[in-house]
Amino acid sequence: MRNLLAIFRIAAFMLILICIPTRSEALPFTPFHILIDVGHGGVDSGTSYGDLHEKDINLQIAKRLYQQLTAAGYTVALNRHKDVALSDDNRWLDNRSRHIRDLAQRKNLAKEIGPQMMLSLHVNWSPSPRRRGAIILHQNTEESYLLAELLQNSLNKLTGTIEKPVKGKTYYMLRHNYCPSVIVEMGFISNAQDREMLTNPKAQEKIAQAITEAVSEYVQLSGNKKTEASVEESWWRKLMSSLLDKL
Repeated sequence: MRNLLAIFRIAAFMLILICIPTRSEALPFTPFHILIDVGHGGVDSGTSYGDLHEKDINLQIAKRLYQQLTAAGYTVALNRHKDVALSDDNRWLDNRSRHIRDLAQRKNLAKEIGPQMMLSLHVNWSPSPRRRGAIILHQNTEESYLLAELLQNSLNKLTGTIEKPVKGKTYYMLRHNYCPSVIVEMGFISNAQDREMLTNPKAQEKIAQAITEAVSEYVQLSGNKKTEASVEESWWRKLMSSLLDKL
């Protein structure tokens, strides 16, 4: 009998080791504060100027933003950390449109993770090369508008512009209630001044800093940040724990 109990203990322990993902891998079980939606990727380059592609700029600044937000004490997730198309991971939606599958995958990830806010990073383009500056698109909620207003003001100071946040009611990524979300159009790739800012490493750091400062101001005003975050136990982890306690 003792041998049987010992074997069960070992088997249960091995099951836990195999089944329980590490903290960095367990996205659905971690209380993330912020999800950074890195726009485009893979076959979808986004807008471009010569050999400059939006997807690359978005990722470069997203990684810098991730580092700054993490250093500020937030728990942050990137929905892509390399040049991939998220539509390739979407095998659950029966839709012929790669674009729709991509957007659906991004929104579904936000639903699964359940962050306290989502920042969708993009680069703008205009037929007029004089058009410049960041533009923030927001949901039709007070929380999203407040976040957009703070981000807009912070980026306006950086770029010397006077843009106003815009309600993005037609944008797929904003049509949900999972968390306050905004689309951050960080500048116009069609404008020489913005283009230099979007591609220069030091300027990219300043963009990330301006976004981080706005996020921190939003947290102070809204009280949304949890001071302590711990991995939530799933039902099977509790079950295995209870089984081990009884042995």
